[in-house]
Amino acid sequence: MFIFIFQTIWLFIDDLAGKGLDIVIIGKFLLYLMPNLTEKVLPLTVLLSSILTFGTLAENYEFAAMKASGISLQRAMLSLIFFIVLLGGVTFYFANSVIPASEQKIYNLRRNIAKVKPAVAIVEGVFSDFEGADMNIKVDEKYGENDRFLRNVTIHIKTKTKVNTTVIKAKTGELKSSEDSDILQLVLYEGHYYRDLDKTSNKDKKKYPFANANFETYTMNIDLSEFNNIDLEEERDISTEKMKNVFRLTKDIDSLKKDNLRIVEAFSKNIQGRMGAFLPLPEQDSSVTQKMKALNAQLVRNKGNSVKDTTEKAKVTSAQDLFDLYQDWQKIQIMNAAKNSASNALTSIQGKKNELDKRYEIYNRHIVALHKKYALALSCVILFFVGAPLGAIIRKGGIGLPMVIAIILFLTYYFIGVFAENFAKKNEIHPIMGAWLSTMIMLPLSIILTKKATADRGLMSLDGFFEIFKKIFKRKDKETVTV
Repeated sequence: MFIFIFQTIWLFIDDLAGKGLDIVIIGKFLLYLMPNLTEKVLPLTVLLSSILTFGTLAENYEFAAMKASGISLQRAMLSLIFFIVLLGGVTFYFANSVIPASEQKIYNLRRNIAKVKPAVAIVEGVFSDFEGADMNIKVDEKYGENDRFLRNVTIHIKTKTKVNTTVIKAKTGELKSSEDSDILQLVLYEGHYYRDLDKTSNKDKKKYPFANANFETYTMNIDLSEFNNIDLEEERDISTEKMKNVFRLTKDIDSLKKDNLRIVEAFSKNIQGRMGAFLPLPEQDSSVTQKMKALNAQLVRNKGNSVKDTTEKAKVTSAQDLFDLYQDWQKIQIMNAAKNSASNALTSIQGKKNELDKRYEIYNRHIVALHKKYALALSCVILFFVGAPLGAIIRKGGIGLPMVIAIILFLTYYFIGVFAENFAKKNEIHPIMGAWLSTMIMLPLSIILTKKATADRGLMSLDGFFEIFKKIFKRKDKETVTV
C-alpha cells in the first residue's frame, strides 16, 4: 500500500502542489485514495504472502515433516483456504460499498482543491485557469516576498462563450492583496494589450477589426469571493460507474441499454424515411390499372404506334429501365439529387456514430465496473492457489526469488487486465470478457500448480529436452563418421 500511495502522489502532484494545503487536507486526500488502490494492492498482497509463506515452509522441510506424518498439502492449506474465501467475501463487500463512497469523496475533494485560493495557485511555466474570472495567467518566474512579483506575464481573457478574444503580455507584474479582501489586484508593467472587437455585421467580420495598445502600467482587479469561500467537504450529485454499487450499476445498465436501443431505432427510422427505403408498396387497384392501360394505349394511337409495341416498350424490369424513361437533363437532376441525399445521409450517420460510440462506451464501462467487483473477490482466491503451490514447488522463502516471481505474475495479471478493460470500453471485445480475462487466465495456472504441488513434482522437467538434443547430436556425429 505504501508503494502504491507513493506512486499516486506523483500522479496527483498537480492537485496538491502550490495550493497552500495543510497536512490534514493532504491526509484526507490520501485516505480517500487508499480504498481505490485496494484493487491493485490486495491481489499482489495475497500472491506475494502465499509464495513467501509456503516457500519458507518448504525451504525448512516443514511440508516433508507433514507428509511423513500423513498430512497432505490440501489439509495443510485448509485453514488458509477458509480464510481466503472469507477474505474474498469481505473484498466484494469492500468493492461494493467502500470503494464507491471513497470515489465520490476523492472526486469532490479534487474538484474543490482545484479552486482553492488562486493567489497561490499561479504555477510557473504553465497556464493557471481562473474559471470564475474567465481568464488564464502564465508567468515564467515568481520571486520576492511571498512570490508576489512576476516576470514575463501572459494573460488570456475569455468571453462568456469561452472564446479567447483578449491577450495581455507584460515584462513584469505584481500581486497586491490582503487577507481580509476578496479582491486580488494585479499590476502589470511595460506590456502590450490586444483585443478582437465584436462584429455585428458580415461586412465588419470580413475586416477583422481589433484594438491594441502599449502600456507602462496596467491594473486588473480580480474578484476572489467565489474562490476563497470553498468548502473542501462539499458534495456534488455527480456519479460515474466507479461511484455506484451493484444494485445501482444493474439498474443503470438496463436503462442505458434501453436508451441506446431507442436512439438507434429512432435514427434508423429517420434515415429510412429520408431515403425512402423499405417503404411498403401500395395495394394495386384493378380499376386504376385498367384506366392507366387505356390511357397509354390512347397516347400510343395518337403517335401512330401500335399498342403492342408500346406495351413492350413500357415494361420496366430494372432501375436502369426506369432511369432511361427520363430525358438527359432530367437524369442529371436525378443523379445530383441522389448524390446530395446520400452525402447528407452519410454525414448524419457519421455524426450519430460518434455520439453512439460515446454512449456505448459509457454502457461498456458500467458492465466492466459491475463484473470487476466479482472478479476482484474471486481473484484473491485464485491467486492464493497460484502462490501457495508455487511457493511449495520452488522451496525458497525470504524476499529474493519469491519476490521476483510474485512481481512477474502480478504484472502479467495486471497488464492483461488493463489491456482487456481498455479493449472492452472501446467495444473491441465483450465487456464481461474485459473484466474477467486476467482472472480466467490465472485460473488454469492455479489448477496446474496445485496438481503439481500435490504430486510433489517440480515446476518443469528438462530431462526430455536434454534427451532430444542428445539424439540430434548423436545423429550428426554418425553422419560425419559415415562421410
